[in-house]
Amino acid sequence: MNGRTIKLRLIEPNDAAFVFGLRTDPRYNTHLSKVAGTAGDQRVWIEQYKQREAAGGEYYYIILSIGSDVPIGTVRLYDFHDDRASFSWGSWILNENKTRYAAIESAMLVYEIGFETLGFKSCHFEVRKENERVISFHEKFGAVRTGEDAINYYFSLSPQTYAAFRQKNVVFLAKG
Repeated sequence: MNGRTIKLRLIEPNDAAFVFGLRTDPRYNTHLSKVAGTAGDQRVWIEQYKQREAAGGEYYYIILSIGSDVPIGTVRLYDFHDDRASFSWGSWILNENKTRYAAIESAMLVYEIGFETLGFKSCHFEVRKENERVISFHEKFGAVRTGEDAINYYFSLSPQTYAAFRQKNVVFLAKG
């Protein structure tokens, strides 16, 4: 699936070193759950994940810059609720090689996959309270806060809200 400057492809075991590097880099992991181990452990996790992918239980993507195919990040759709009621997304990291609009493009592609391709009726996710830029980003999409705990704010977004956002921002999706 393509945006204007980025594309998504499903993760493969050979991506383990890239993913491990992102997840352990202090420039990018401030607001993520911590990982331990090695790139080899990450490879084992990806191999196990591929079974969940094959069963339609979650999807983990590498974000690539169109043209160069340089990996610039990751994003994952998971926590699928029964009867396509809702999905969550996260593991969203963009590195220093990201394109100017990689954040908005990758988020829109997540919603395209979740709502249009997979047919979910809602999206739910959490953002760490101190991650103010990402909270603002999601609220610009129309995400609604549904709760909070000591660490996170919880959000939801409907396909209708995304459709209204998409209509105004379709320029960030690939033509055709």
